[in-house]
Amino acid sequence: MSDKTPINVVICWHMHQPQYHDLGSGRYFQPWTYLHAIKDYVDMVAHLEQVPEARAVVNFAPILLEQLDDYRRQVAEFNAGTAMTISDPLLEALGSTVLPADEDARMQLIHSCLRANQERLINRFPAYQLLARVARWMLKHPAALCYLDDQFLIDLLVWYHLAWTGETIRREDPRIQRLQDKAHHFSLQDRRELMQVIGEILDGLLPRYRALAESGRLELAFSPYAHPIVPLLLDIESARQAMPEAPLPDGQGYPGGEARAVWHIRKGRAVFERFFGFTPAGCWPSEGGVSDATLRLLEQEGIRWTATGESVLHNSLQQDEAHRDDTRETALFQPWHLPGSELACFFRDDGLSDAVGFNYSDWHADDAVANLIHHLENIAAASPEPQRHVVSIILDGENAWEYYPENGYYFLQALYQQLADHPAINLTTFSDCLDHDVEVNELQSLVAGSWVYGSFSTWIGDPDKNRGWNMLIEAKEAVDQVLAAGGLSPEQQERIELQLAICEGSDWFWWFGDYNPSDSVEDFDSLFRLQLANLYQLLGQAPPEYLAHAFSFGARGEGPARGGVMRQGRSGHG
Repeated sequence: MSDKTPINVVICWHMHQPQYHDLGSGRYFQPWTYLHAIKDYVDMVAHLEQVPEARAVVNFAPILLEQLDDYRRQVAEFNAGTAMTISDPLLEALGSTVLPADEDARMQLIHSCLRANQERLINRFPAYQLLARVARWMLKHPAALCYLDDQFLIDLLVWYHLAWTGETIRREDPRIQRLQDKAHHFSLQDRRELMQVIGEILDGLLPRYRALAESGRLELAFSPYAHPIVPLLLDIESARQAMPEAPLPDGQGYPGGEARAVWHIRKGRAVFERFFGFTPAGCWPSEGGVSDATLRLLEQEGIRWTATGESVLHNSLQQDEAHRDDTRETALFQPWHLPGSELACFFRDDGLSDAVGFNYSDWHADDAVANLIHHLENIAAASPEPQRHVVSIILDGENAWEYYPENGYYFLQALYQQLADHPAINLTTFSDCLDHDVEVNELQSLVAGSWVYGSFSTWIGDPDKNRGWNMLIEAKEAVDQVLAAGGLSPEQQERIELQLAICEGSDWFWWFGDYNPSDSVEDFDSLFRLQLANLYQLLGQAPPEYLAHAFSFGARGEGPARGGVMRQGRSGHG
């Protein structure tokens, strides 16, 4: 193998959180944006910084970029003393001089501080493990809450945030190490010191990614603004290409969907340019959702490359007579374009991507990376011209790591270093592949689908998901009527369009249905209805009565692997 040219390998991380921010009240209803920032986003960039020869692609959802910047601003103002409050209840409690006295609010804080991986984030720290044991008992015996003083809540809040601190920060910052060594009886000064660390992480986060991109060590890409499933906006019937018998929402599709898809792409790119200072070449369409119309639209909007899941390619090749008999080696490991198009679509290796996302967390880091390299070597050996092929490893860049020991520190360290050093592997980016020898083949048509099972079953076709679509379609029709009537100021119209975009996001539909754990479904059900109600308020209309009632309740019992935050690419993975 050493006498052959290296095969191209692209590792692409997708960073995405839905809009947890209520634009009406200014309140954050879930803390996941800042928690993933201080744990995962900071670690991901630090590992790339530590291996100068490594290359990767990182895709940011624009609505995440805006939330990260809002948290950065709020924490900076709080730490500087120019603002007294933070709009995230959990983060505010960490820094507040006075904790809430209301029993319901205190119970909510206790509940929130248990939302962490038991094995990797709680049991790792004996002091936190003890606090969590008491907290779980307290949730079952709320009448005993009056016997807990503020110090218990303070220690629980501090340990929750210490556990959610990135491993690269934990190993380097003496303030974090001091707090961990202290273990209990944290003071207000301790909490303010932890707030300073959080502020520094948030302040430096996006500039660190930008610096790597400007030095050529990282390619940054974007998704449509609020992470909608673009093919379903364009043509809701496209869901039946991969699911012919699927029941779909009532009506004639999403009204004005093409204009909305264009809005999301242009708004998303503008947000990206504001934070990173350049126009991106690539776009990871939300959830890898693609169709012929989606690819044509992306190219029309100046996008050079996009990507999706292996199952989409498999489904599409089965309908392409010229390539029906292509082997996996000749089909998967190259980008494709539609006839008359120059936009290149890359396809993720589902097996290798899912191995990183779901399997390797229980392996020794060296064994996991060795296994990955073994698979890459086999792919290269089967290729007569490996320099013309590319293996695309694409996955969630935030949710996998809490299942790894020490936030994936050893795995990511070994992954970048060993792939960068390997003589038969060229760790690169999608744009660099297109600039060099990678072959782009022609595919007659795409079967519309996503990186999850090659279909849109995660977002449509289930009674609860379809109910959500019907609510959204009705709201969009109300928006169209109000806009057509005129009389709105540009500022009013912009607020309506932003609120509508939030409601069009994919995450609501991901969680609806009986597959996901009931507590998560309850959260997203209520937040979706709130966002729709906010939209009606901006239109000057009373929200429909049905928005006052939950309609999706989730699974009873254990629930899915990884708590429903991630899906494996292939339905056959169990």
